Formats: sequence, C-alpha cells, structure tokens
Amino acid sequence: MRERNESVFVDLVEVRAEQHPDLDVVTFEHLSLDGLATSDEVRTYSDLYENGLRIATALKGLGLCPGDRFALMMRNHPEFVETMVAASASGTVFVPVDPRTRADKLAYMLANSGSRGIICADYTLEEVTKARAMVPGVEWVLALETGEGPEAVDLGDVSGVESMRSVLEGPVPSTTARSAAPDDALQITYTSGTTGDPKGVVASNARFVGAGMLGLLFDYQSEERPYTGLSMTHSNALSVTLLPSLVLGLRAVMSRKFTKSKLWDVLRHYRCTTFSLVGGMATAIYSEPTRPGDGDNPVRMVVSGGMPAAIWEAFERRFGLRVLEFYGAVDGGGMAYKPIGQGPPGSIGKPIGTVDMRILDEDARECPPGVIGEICCRPNDGSPATVPYFRDPLASTHKVRDGWIRSGDMGHANADGWLFFDYRSGGGIRRNGDFISSGFVERVIAEHPQVDDVFVYGVPIPGGTPGEKDVVAAIVPVTETTFDAESVFGACHLALEPNFVPTYLQLVEEIPKTPSEKPQERLLLERFDAQAANVFTAAHG
Repeated sequence: MRERNESVFVDLVEVRAEQHPDLDVVTFEHLSLDGLATSDEVRTYSDLYENGLRIATALKGLGLCPGDRFALMMRNHPEFVETMVAASASGTVFVPVDPRTRADKLAYMLANSGSRGIICADYTLEEVTKARAMVPGVEWVLALETGEGPEAVDLGDVSGVESMRSVLEGPVPSTTARSAAPDDALQITYTSGTTGDPKGVVASNARFVGAGMLGLLFDYQSEERPYTGLSMTHSNALSVTLLPSLVLGLRAVMSRKFTKSKLWDVLRHYRCTTFSLVGGMATAIYSEPTRPGDGDNPVRMVVSGGMPAAIWEAFERRFGLRVLEFYGAVDGGGMAYKPIGQGPPGSIGKPIGTVDMRILDEDARECPPGVIGEICCRPNDGSPATVPYFRDPLASTHKVRDGWIRSGDMGHANADGWLFFDYRSGGGIRRNGDFISSGFVERVIAEHPQVDDVFVYGVPIPGGTPGEKDVVAAIVPVTETTFDAESVFGACHLALEPNFVPTYLQLVEEIPKTPSEKPQERLLLERFDAQAANVFTAAHG
C-alpha cells in the first residue's frame, strides 16, 4: 500500500474513514419552520472519501491532469466537500467561487486561474453559461441538480452540461492514482478585489489541512459541535468549522447560507456548542428583538472575527456565551487571537507564536501605543515574508515592503501589546478631525425596535475638507411603512456624541454582504443619493 501522509487532504480523509467510518462528521441541516429536520444531508468520513473518489475519477475522465484547475461554484452542499477531496485525490486544484458571482467577474476568475472546467449547482447555470462564452479555455461544466430556488434549471435545457448526480451514482473506484504531495497546490482562493482586480492566493494540501489545527488554538473540546452558515467559498467556514471537524473528529453542522432569524433554532436543535461570526453578523444578530429565552441555548463560545467592542459584553450577557476573537487574512497579514477572558473587549488579540505582528507607519517604524498605523506581519523564524498570488509576481512583491507583509488594515496597539483593528485602509470615517467608531453608532441603532439590520459607513462631504466624511447608517427596517426616522435620530442624539450622530439614514431592503457576511460598502455607496426618497436627514426625516 502507498504510504499516506495526513498533510495531504485526501489521505487525511482516508485515514479517518478507516478509523471512524460511520462518524457523522458533517451535517448539512434542513430545519423546517416548525423545527423538524426531515431532509438533512449527513456525511460520514466514509461517505466523503468514497464520493470524493467517484468525483476524482470523473475529473480524470474529463481530461484533467495533476496541477490543472477547475472552478467550484455552489452553496454549502455535501458535494462541495466531496469535490475538495476529489481535487486532492486527482492532484488537481479547485477554485472556490461565491455562487452569487455574476458572469463578468466569474469570467475573470476562470481566465486568470486557467480553469479548464466548472463544477457548479444548477441555480448558477445562467451566469456560468454567460461566463463560459467569454472564456474559450473552459471545456466542460458538471452541474449538481438541486432543484433549489427559482434559479434552478433542468439540465436537459442547457447544452454542454453533464450531471454530477450521475457521477455520484456510479461505483466506488477500487483504487485511484494520486499525484498530490503536501506541497502541491490544492486551492486558489480569490480576494474580494476591493482595491483592484481579485487576486488568487494559492494554498497547498499541507496549508489546507494545517488550518484544521486551528481547532486546538480555539480550544475545541472532544465533544464540541461547531456550526457555521458562512459559505465554504470563504476561508472562515473552512478554517473555523469544517477543517477542524475533519481533523479532530468533531460533528460539524452547516447551513446552505447564514440566516439570522433561523440561527438560534438551528443551534438549539442540533445542540451546537460553538459557532462562527464575522463581518456584520454580530450586529445583525444583536439587532433582533430581545426575547426572555435568549440565553437558553447550548452555545458556550463564539469564534468571532470582528465582534464590535460596543456590543461585545452585552452580546455575551444576552446570549449566555463567551467570545473568542481572532484576526487573519487569506493573503497574509498574520494571525492574532484573543482567548476567552484575556485582554480587553474589542481587541483582535496578540499574534500566534510563529508570527511577528506590529503596527507600522509608512516608513516601517513601529507606532507608539494608541497611534494608528498599518497591521503588518512577518515570520518570526527569520524566513522571508511572502504572499503566493497566482500568476501575479508583481502583486506578490508589492504586498511585501521592507520585509513586512502589509495587510491594508489600519489598527493600533495598547501599552500591553493587545492589537486592535480600526478600519480598512481608505475606509475610515473621519468627521471634523475625529475618527468615528462605527460600532458604537451601529449598537445604538441596532437596539432601536424599528431596525432589523444596520451598517454604518461614510460618504464624502460635498465640497468639504478632503478626507472628511458624513456618516451614513444603512438600515433594514422591520417595516418600511411605519419606519420613523426622527425616532432613530432621537435615539442617536440621546446616546451618542454629536459628531457620531449620522447625517443620513439610508433605508435598504438588505445590507449587501460578501460570502463572509462582510458588508459591501462599495455597493451601498453606488446606491446612495442624498436626495432620494429612501434617504432621511434629521432636518426632514
């Protein structure tokens, strides 16, 4: 038998399938409104391994060779995980794509990665078909028939698309020739592209599997049951929930997507003990109406990437849990974490042992405590700082300056070395010379009974001082017809400093968010019009 190495993803799953073949390592929940789970998709280690081999055989049959790339575009389905196993088994590289991605951006990612094919869900086929027409190098499409949502289509109505269901109904291959080694590429994840074209970040099998060891850093216990509704096309769902569960033998629960109104029902039904929060999720959850039983749940800990300091302790008290905060970026910038009970609320923590992280100014000098600079990192073992952007050595070079990886995130440290994130470079709100803490504004507005969700950002002051911004609160109202803007402005005037009170309230149907639930400020800016009927000021609210 070929010697296996658990730093290769397929080998890890194969070994676990031998050790614990029937462990229900991941459940894709389908909890109905009446609390019944009638159609859950449960996968054991054996299921993941065997279906992974089936898909790997199909990939080889479609002409993929070791090192070739293909796109993977679907919500959180079991087949997403099985396809990752297949990529490792066949020595190929998968490129995760947010299933909401439109054709132009998808075409860019397909062309940039050199993807030869696409594995997708049926509800993405309209955009996939458009993108495929733009990229001649895409040779095939393998689609999963889900029948979910109005976008789902009959594969018989789309030419040149093969069925993934038929692949999974085939026999399990008795053997598969594996070409993957620990250092071989397994995944190319694209950045959000907020400062230019998205860039692909290459992850090897070893780096991919190594993310599962974060479960030890997060102090996951042997009976832990982690949950996420974040998309597996984003690194958080993989590194905080799925991979630690696969590596440590935990029983993960996943939803197709994050839904705040369903969150606590899912956590209670499946007895989940921890879940992941990032971006604007905490504020969205906190803005839900308070209920007497909020603290009656099995969750002991939230693994958070961006818990606002303004609601941190109130969030813990209300829901009867503790917050473990961590910070990291898929393309470098280091990793820090704040263990439960240590450090001040609002801090992203201190760097993990293998990384040196500091707050630096433009000249690579360390900023004094309390002074905002850029969050930068480098290995602390003397090895060079590198960022492996795919086919973009110039971007990789520019990401590192003076030996430090520049994250693009602005932050500060306190006198005890605890790090704080303040804002994304170019994205801070400065008003009358002061930087506005959007978290405090969001907390006040989120607690208003007429508000379902809120995100605070800045817009340039017309004819004003360069860099100065007016404060905008984008609000999803509970009921638009009865929304009272003056009541919200009144709450802000009572609870906030004058400089923090929003200039505008912008009513929206939803806060546009990335797969990691990070609000997309750019889209809100594009839709903002101070004279529009959905925008209120205190003067005429």
